[in-house]
Amino acid sequence: MKKYKDLSPTPRTIMTPGPVEVDPRVLRAMSYPILGQFDPEFTGLMNETMGMLRELFQTENEWAFPIDGTSRSGLEAVLTSVIEPGMKVLIPIYGRFGHLLAEISERCGANLVILEQEWGQVFDPDEVIRAIKREQPAVVALVHGETSTGRIQPLAEIGRACRELDVLFIVDAVATIGGVPVETDNWCIDAVIGGTQKCLSVPSGMAPITYNSRMERHIMQRKRIERGLRDPGEPLPQLGRTIRSNYFDLSQLQDYWSAARLNHHTEATSMLYALREGLRILLEEGLEARFARHLLNERALVSGIEGMGLELYGNPACKLPVVTCVVIPDGVDGEAVRAMLLEQFSIEIASSFGVLKGKIWRIGTMGYSCRKQNVLQVLGALEAVLTYYGVDVAKGAAVQKALAVYREAEAGSSLH
Repeated sequence: MKKYKDLSPTPRTIMTPGPVEVDPRVLRAMSYPILGQFDPEFTGLMNETMGMLRELFQTENEWAFPIDGTSRSGLEAVLTSVIEPGMKVLIPIYGRFGHLLAEISERCGANLVILEQEWGQVFDPDEVIRAIKREQPAVVALVHGETSTGRIQPLAEIGRACRELDVLFIVDAVATIGGVPVETDNWCIDAVIGGTQKCLSVPSGMAPITYNSRMERHIMQRKRIERGLRDPGEPLPQLGRTIRSNYFDLSQLQDYWSAARLNHHTEATSMLYALREGLRILLEEGLEARFARHLLNERALVSGIEGMGLELYGNPACKLPVVTCVVIPDGVDGEAVRAMLLEQFSIEIASSFGVLKGKIWRIGTMGYSCRKQNVLQVLGALEAVLTYYGVDVAKGAAVQKALAVYREAEAGSSLH
């Protein structure tokens, strides 16, 4: 009989754009006893989680709850529940995950209109607004923070234009929620999809979403309760309008999360504990303080990278604060550097996708991984590995430059 060792994963310093290190308090929460999904104590936790998600998304929306599944499950749930075959959907793409929105929308039968921007840049909002007026789509879907290129797209003007033109505006905020501001109501966003494994520092496995009454009205026109649950004679949606997915049907999921508690699936109990604790920690820190922490560690990392003599990738005017992209020096095997960082220093950074594969490294400063200790460690280790591979870097400069940023911030805080 084959025997297996006890599970004992190696501790890592994870500096990728997701997943990231999980706060120990979240891991502890996942070990708590299981409650039944309709136990009043558990449904109370569900309600608390909804309330905390509203604060995170900065919204007054009634509907704010997690989809059980990775971040992509949230994207699928929103797009599948909204897009009907033949519906015109406009998707501005400036990286890999814009293409994912297009892929899912296409599978939903959308009449797809695509705008493309060079990777490393974002769209001028006016360009997107002109396209909305020209194409008159029913839906605009857009990525807020594109981790493949390390860029962040301004949303407020686009959101206002969508609202004025009665277009539904859907935003992928998987990489940004909990790390940079996502102002759902102020930016006139109709639906936002987040992720747990990035700035929330919760394991992958849930996708927090929120959507407003505009979105709900459209979803409810397609509502169909499962055969085994609906009353005889209950009216069905118009033929062809039924949401094609059962698992990702928001009209049924909101019944599950409402006071009706109409059974849909068995809630992922331990993941809900994790999300609730992650949100509690986030709100205890405070959104503004959390955003400031992410900006500080970004500044320190960027200062160290530049101090080392390395080049940053992409337009700095639209840099995503929680992901820093570094151009791999000529003649350097980027994968060999990543492998040595992992094997010798137990530090993980990321490569990239598509046209950027083998050309950049991506270093995440997200959630619990976004701390001074991690930034200093990754800078020192990267300098050592590059030196090993014969790259001419300014030895000792990276850590000193980062330390100077931290000292300046500490001096500034002591004056207040």
